[in-house]
Amino acid sequence: MHTQVVTVPASWRKMVADYVALTKPRIIVLLVITAYCAMVVAGGKMPSVGLTLVTIIGLAMSTGGAHAVNMWYDRDIDQLMERTKARPVAAGRMAPINALVYGIVLEVVSFIGLGLFANWIAAFASLAGYLFYVFIYTVWLKRRTPQNIVIGGAAGAFPPLVGWAAVTGQVGVAAWLMFLIVFLWTPPHFWALALYKQDDYKRAGVPMMPVVRGERATKSQSVMYSVLLLVASLLLYTTHVVDLVYLVAAIILGVSFIGYNVYCWRERAPEVTWAKRTFKFSLLYMMLIFVAMIVAVPH
Repeated sequence: MHTQVVTVPASWRKMVADYVALTKPRIIVLLVITAYCAMVVAGGKMPSVGLTLVTIIGLAMSTGGAHAVNMWYDRDIDQLMERTKARPVAAGRMAPINALVYGIVLEVVSFIGLGLFANWIAAFASLAGYLFYVFIYTVWLKRRTPQNIVIGGAAGAFPPLVGWAAVTGQVGVAAWLMFLIVFLWTPPHFWALALYKQDDYKRAGVPMMPVVRGERATKSQSVMYSVLLLVASLLLYTTHVVDLVYLVAAIILGVSFIGYNVYCWRERAPEVTWAKRTFKFSLLYMMLIFVAMIVAVPH
């Protein structure tokens, strides 16, 4: 084996920026929002500043660590895709081993911190999400099956469990329904992106649904998942952890998301206008549905 020689970054700012980039910070923000909202709903009020900081920082480190390991493992295919070729490891700005060690250290610190300063249920829930993303999604599923994002998407659904457990010391039915909401949201969210990034996945040999099964099958399944998502979001109301305000918001957002996916389904290649719109709305949906939970906490 040849040892890779890595030049020192031009400045410490660039080096720090690369380590931050390894964690995929924009994704972390969305995951942290779902965890915090779960904390508020679990306690029926805003959690203490201390517990909030411990949970949010711990979760951010865990998810960031998983993303770093993902970039280490996927550096070969990242080099082939326009969307990912500028990532630190793929672009050669960072030695692969640095990303791997960084990702592992972040998780170790996160696990210990959550366990000692929140509780061990939250720590293990966060660890489960980390392991699921690294081993189930990245290593096992991503390069082998068009169902990669369906099953592997569960990794992104763990933050509400972490937030709920941090406040209550357990994982209740409502927390699992929040998990289900994120789980069912992931396929139509990610497939919308994949629909207009197909060339990237073809070059990298990643069997994303649009590439393997075609656009029509992908869009049809996205509509199905958006319908199931609406049902799951309404089920949360039946647990009585949220009031009528949430129910109204869930109906409006859910029906709207179905509408976007239907319009996307009606769109024919090479048009991708509605695929892009659906992807953007999916991000808005996820933020608003969880914010609605906070607003609708019974007083």
